Amino acid sequence: MRATLRWAHSDLRTHRGEALFLVLATAGIVVSLLLATALFGYATNPWQRVFTQARGAHVWLHTAPSADTGKLTGLDGVESVTGPYPTASATLASRGARAAVELRGTPEEPSVGRPLLTSGHWLDPANPDGVVLESRLARALLAAPGDTLTLPGTDRTVTVLGVADSAEKRYRPGEQPGLVWAQPSAVGEPRGRVVALRLTDPEDTDYAVQRAVTVLGSGAVSEVSTWKQARAEAQGDNRLLGQVLGLFGLGALVAAGLAVHGAIGTRIRGHLRDISVLKAIGFTPGQVVRVFLIQHLAYALLGALAAAAVVQGLGNRIPGRLGDAVGVWHGLPGHTVALLVVPVTVVLFIGATTGLAAWRAGRVPPVPVPRRAASPGGRLSGAARSALGLRLPPALVLGWHRAFSRRLRSPATVARLALPLLLIVVAMSAWTTIDRFDGRPEQVGLPTSLTVHADSGLTDRAARTLLEDDPQVAAAYPGVEVAALVPGQTATIALRGLGTRQDPYPYSLAEGRAATGRDEAVAGQGLLALLDARVGDWVRITVGDQPQVLHIVGRSIEPENAGRVISTSLDTLRENDPRLGPTLYELRLRPGADPDAVADRLTAAGEGHLDVHAVPNPADGLSPLRGVIVGLIVVLALIGLIELLTAIGGTVREGERDLLALKAIGLSPRQITAITVVSTGCTALVAAILATGLGVPLAHWLIDAQGASSGIGSGIAAGPSAWLLLLLGAAAVAGATALAALPASRAARRRLADTLSAVA
Repeated sequence: MRATLRWAHSDLRTHRGEALFLVLATAGIVVSLLLATALFGYATNPWQRVFTQARGAHVWLHTAPSADTGKLTGLDGVESVTGPYPTASATLASRGARAAVELRGTPEEPSVGRPLLTSGHWLDPANPDGVVLESRLARALLAAPGDTLTLPGTDRTVTVLGVADSAEKRYRPGEQPGLVWAQPSAVGEPRGRVVALRLTDPEDTDYAVQRAVTVLGSGAVSEVSTWKQARAEAQGDNRLLGQVLGLFGLGALVAAGLAVHGAIGTRIRGHLRDISVLKAIGFTPGQVVRVFLIQHLAYALLGALAAAAVVQGLGNRIPGRLGDAVGVWHGLPGHTVALLVVPVTVVLFIGATTGLAAWRAGRVPPVPVPRRAASPGGRLSGAARSALGLRLPPALVLGWHRAFSRRLRSPATVARLALPLLLIVVAMSAWTTIDRFDGRPEQVGLPTSLTVHADSGLTDRAARTLLEDDPQVAAAYPGVEVAALVPGQTATIALRGLGTRQDPYPYSLAEGRAATGRDEAVAGQGLLALLDARVGDWVRITVGDQPQVLHIVGRSIEPENAGRVISTSLDTLRENDPRLGPTLYELRLRPGADPDAVADRLTAAGEGHLDVHAVPNPADGLSPLRGVIVGLIVVLALIGLIELLTAIGGTVREGERDLLALKAIGLSPRQITAITVVSTGCTALVAAILATGLGVPLAHWLIDAQGASSGIGSGIAAGPSAWLLLLLGAAAVAGATALAALPASRAARRRLADTLSAVA
């Protein structure tokens, strides 16, 4: 055992840089996988905790005031029913902030979907103007228990008694109204009612919704929301961050395993004589294997332990969402298990790849086998001889020949080096896609910057005149958005009428064409997937008791409502219901306009009649991804550096047998050095070309697949610019040649005795 450790120690002193890079790469991989695990837990657990403690409802039905909801108690699969509660739409204002809300008359705490108070207390019958706010709404309004809120356009005020968490769909400015629990007397004249269903089997949600809508009548149901929609919305960007970290972490783990395998294989080929000597003096094959296995397991274990300690001790201090996720993850039941399983799995994987390579060392015979005079493929090809005849520099020709004359080893080296470069190209594509959402939102379904809701105090003409008079508003598109039931009555979608045929709304189309004719519409990917429809199909949806048949002529990129949106012109909706008028306006601003400044001006000009919100951009929630991408690129660069050092070492050792011949034909040490440098640079160049050629389409496929699964739709991916890809390739080639220069120079100036010893 002592001899094994001494050999391992000696080898470590020889390859210190490689060992350091392996430790750092392992630490980066483990950190990525642990952060991915934390984000997955953070995405799911808070909502699941609220849902469980509140006995959350699996289905929420918004109905007409006349609907007979008592029939729902007898449905198969319904465990309990809560409600109905009267509801009304309103707007609350506090400290300059405004929010659209749903007032829900709740005389007592519900038994199903019970709000979980985080501060304050529940409603008090002695205080009829007291309300409880959903926590996300309270943050948007900067409200706390004891604050007084106003209802713009009226002389009413309400007092915040408490703030509560809810498992229902969360408040989203301009998209989803916030939830406010109040006494029934505070609701006034209700425009609808809401009822909650808790099911015996949550997986039967779609069937239960269909049965409930059938019993009540489709005209009595205006909106349906389910626990699955609420959970997906709560997970949101956190789950996406976890998927990105997990994907790149696993990819980096595979790349690291291949790099370790290649490093050990190259080292074995360079130490065949030393291994034979070890066996000759009594080392068993198992001991030889253990030398390499102990070394690399120690490196991997050191990196894994360091990563686990950093995540456990300092993870919650990371700024932003990652730090919050790690802090919550520390309190979850599976935290300790994950903190143990992830590093152990990484160490075992690296150990397995090490064992496969080290097994070859155990098979080395104790008596060295003389090397053949020339390796297969070692003779100059006809093209190489012709290039020399054209008086091309010998270093260039021989370097290219040396890089690709080894039939099996050369492709394997290129593939191992190309894998981390390919993952870097994918990471760069993710970065440029986020930049596309930020810098060119009109290309990804966000042609407008502000959404304006006008109350009944302003007519359509007055509202449009007020909006278009602002010098930085380029266009104001009138519109309306209503909830509609899909065929089968299992879910509700958003039906939007935006713009007119004379002034159409500028949708971002990924397929088909714009909706310009009568009854034509464009739909998001989420809606097409929900209805199993395609561009060119006709669909029938129901708004209240009014059916609407539309011809889908295009697929638009829809960042809102998980893509469950079908859009047409306001004129088309008015043809079915002439009484329909615009309830919102989408504003397209002039280039360089500040949305916040425009919103402030319009709010002041509206004198309380306008509710102005910025259009939410998915990229706003993905800002932590930029730091993640930088960290992943660093880890992948370390893995690529390990592979480069391995390739350089193999090239130098392979060149030792040709050193005497090259000197004999008159090449100088500088020219011999250049052969090794060119060989390494050519390998890096081919790897970079391969990584770019495969990485760009792979990145587009992965990003578009994620977009399609989220409902936004494919067509959002943006690859790195040509100059960035050229810069990556140039950096890889320059780094390879720079790293190869010193060892190649030393090898070219070796003494004659050393060269003969190496060839023997």
